[in-house]
Amino acid sequence: MSVLAANPDVLRIGNCSGFYGDRLSAMREMLEGGQLDVLTGDYLAELTMLILGRDRMKDPSLGYAKTFVKQIEECLGLALERNVQIVTNAGGLNPAGLAERLRKVAADLGLDAKIAYVEGDDLVARAGELGLGAPLTANAYLGAWGIVECLNAGADIVVTGRVTDASVIVGPAAAHFGWGRTDYDELAGAVVAGHVIECSTQATGGNYAFFTELADLGKPGFPIAEIRRDGSSVITKHEGTGGSVTVDTIEAQLMYEIQGARYAGPDVTSRLDSIELSADGPDRVLISGVVGEAPPEQLKVSLNTIGGFRNEMEFILTGLDIEAKAALAQRQLESWLSVKPAELDWTLARLDRPDADTEEQASALLRCVVRDPDPNKVGRAFSSVAVELALASYPGCSFTTMPGNGSPYGVYSPGFVDATEVPHIAVLPDGSRVDIAPSSDTRPLAEVAEPALPEPLPASETRRAPLGTIALARSGDKGGNANIGVWVRTDEQWRWLANTLTVERVKELLPETASLTVTRHVLPNLRAVNFIIEGLLGQGVAYQARFDPQAKGLGEWLRSRHLDIPLELLS
Repeated sequence: MSVLAANPDVLRIGNCSGFYGDRLSAMREMLEGGQLDVLTGDYLAELTMLILGRDRMKDPSLGYAKTFVKQIEECLGLALERNVQIVTNAGGLNPAGLAERLRKVAADLGLDAKIAYVEGDDLVARAGELGLGAPLTANAYLGAWGIVECLNAGADIVVTGRVTDASVIVGPAAAHFGWGRTDYDELAGAVVAGHVIECSTQATGGNYAFFTELADLGKPGFPIAEIRRDGSSVITKHEGTGGSVTVDTIEAQLMYEIQGARYAGPDVTSRLDSIELSADGPDRVLISGVVGEAPPEQLKVSLNTIGGFRNEMEFILTGLDIEAKAALAQRQLESWLSVKPAELDWTLARLDRPDADTEEQASALLRCVVRDPDPNKVGRAFSSVAVELALASYPGCSFTTMPGNGSPYGVYSPGFVDATEVPHIAVLPDGSRVDIAPSSDTRPLAEVAEPALPEPLPASETRRAPLGTIALARSGDKGGNANIGVWVRTDEQWRWLANTLTVERVKELLPETASLTVTRHVLPNLRAVNFIIEGLLGQGVAYQARFDPQAKGLGEWLRSRHLDIPLELLS
């Protein structure tokens, strides 16, 4: 089958995975739920690359998403029957190994499936010469053109390593419409559509701030992008599935894990400040007006290293004198340890309330996290000593955790290399190899000048209320940094938000950010502001610097904070 045989004007691309661990039945649901031309899946994240790296250390034949193999075992016949091509980054650190495994699956099922793969992103063997240190994994973010070659060669399944999340959507669109390397507006439109659907049900109501407005969030359906020749697209879902596709659920995903107005990739830099969203019927949202620019000359590289070993113990503190109890436990444990770990961090979560009706509501949690390059310093030498406090410390001393050994933790950092240093190879179904040249037309990445802000609202009566009464938000992680995108629905609300929610105000509302560098980016087309908070997540999700290591709830914390809001906006 060939993607080029589909509708010449619209390509219907569905997505069935947003992370390694997403709904296992999603591939079958998408294939059975309605017409598709292409089905994609995103299985990779910064943490996933670390997990796959550890898999590969145990068994060099692994390093790919094993759940994808299970899905193909169940659904390959259905995909071939329905003429749906599958494009996924499930190859992880070993796309060749996954392709070989899929060929065996097809043979065992008695099916003739043409399988291709894309490689070249894995730079770990050359990390030293490229100035990237000595990481466990080092993977450059490739673009879409290797996927294009594989599809044009008739592949039924294309698996890749570390391509950008949107590339699995951009590749099929570029192959179908015959776009060229400098068709930047069209490519940027497909990147934006890809960014919307690559996180699966986050586009159909998952993690949505105003979730109580949605009629059916029991089991959201997975998203579909109907991409058009000019790069515009309509985001929708299969009829009869749960969740909702609205302008706000799409904007929520657009604001997820972004930086400034320029969204850089290996094939195109997309201008997020050019995006226009509009309703196109029930569960249909049109994305149009996207402007693209030449990409930067360097590729981003995902670097993961084993940072050391980590352990934690959590104390329960109940009733009166919570602060004094916490101080006693901390003083005792630190003095009882015969060998101090390199890092020893304490966090007191005051979840207790006075005169509580239940014991749980009268209790706070004191967490001690330790890290060290030596596993022995954070193992039983730490956790068993903590337990020894049980009969010798504050009244009511107990724990939520049992003593145990430490476990390795990873450290993520981004790197950058010239695109000319990174091989990009399409391995076609017949085994022939095609080298993909990097973009010859590049443009240095630069910040966009902040646009003019709307006129502030005139002074009027206000009421103290949560920001989330009128504002939506979505937050996420990029290495050790976090982003919070905040937006509103009306022009009047935008006049207030743009002039009120400044960097200084965010630092006031979120005191944990007060000492950190916070940057604001304004996106008037979306009535949105996006904040980048540097260093909030330490050295990335695997480092677990906070109890919310991926900043998933950060936006909801901001929405819950109270400030003075004009009465006319609250009505």
